[in-house]
Amino acid sequence: MSKDKNYVGIDISKNDFDVSFPSGKHQKLGNEAKGFVKFLKMLPQDAHCVMEQTGRYHQQLANYLFTQGILVSVVNALTVKRFVQMRLKVTKTDKADARMIREYAEWDSPALWQPPAEYILRCKELRQLVSLLLKQNTALKNQKHSIELTGAKGGLALRIIKKKLKSIKAEVKLLEQEMETLIKANEGDLVSQICSIPGVGQKTAMALVVSTNAFRDFEHSNQLSSYFGLCPTMRLSGSSIKGKSRISKAGDKDVRNLLFMCSFTAYKHNKACAELYQRIVNKGKSPKLALIAVANKLLKQVLAIAKSGIPFDQNYRSKNPLVG
Repeated sequence: MSKDKNYVGIDISKNDFDVSFPSGKHQKLGNEAKGFVKFLKMLPQDAHCVMEQTGRYHQQLANYLFTQGILVSVVNALTVKRFVQMRLKVTKTDKADARMIREYAEWDSPALWQPPAEYILRCKELRQLVSLLLKQNTALKNQKHSIELTGAKGGLALRIIKKKLKSIKAEVKLLEQEMETLIKANEGDLVSQICSIPGVGQKTAMALVVSTNAFRDFEHSNQLSSYFGLCPTMRLSGSSIKGKSRISKAGDKDVRNLLFMCSFTAYKHNKACAELYQRIVNKGKSPKLALIAVANKLLKQVLAIAKSGIPFDQNYRSKNPLVG
């Protein structure tokens, strides 16, 4: 716990942000340039600003403070939520949220934040657009199938849907090519090393590089597992509550799905993953549970390679269980 530091809690939204200062004072400011300048003048000496990761809303303020030489931490919103639940707080206002972010920082001393490289930000935008287009693609395919079930052979609706599907396919291909060009120009060696892991393909490798800031934001595999929602959660209490163990599903759904699909290949062709899968199945556990364990094992292998820069070796055994 570090109450001797001047932590400033910030709850940020689209149009404004609420601030909780070390003195307990509260202030609401606009989430734009004028608000940033005003906020900078209000900061105490040696201030350390802490805010939640809120999609895009926090990025401008975090970048501004960083360029001004102010200490900044950007924390996972789920982590703060769990802290609030632990404190049994029930009040839910922007002012209260800012105060709880400050109190969380005093309790946990979060790591300092640095802005991602420009190519990472561009790739994230491309990934988000691809994800949106694929959702539209699924919706249009379902509509097309529904129309065809009625026995309709043509019609304006069906022609437009087919045209849209063709257009989306072409646009997704262009976006993925652009992302591949950016990543290979900046992290080509890293992607190649990750792809040396049996079961991990280029699409998954690129998605991991983009979503983890080329693994600069992570030190051990437990963090990665939590970030992608692959860590197990349990509900056991006394003799009355005996819920099944499940993964949290709290992270990036697209990357989690890619890793799960990779596990189908990895448990057959990746020696360490095959041994893990067989060991779990032999204990009577379900194959799906074993595949989730394999996905976590792949994350360990990926992080070990990213940190070491050494290509994959089937017979390598890490001395640090948190990395490889």
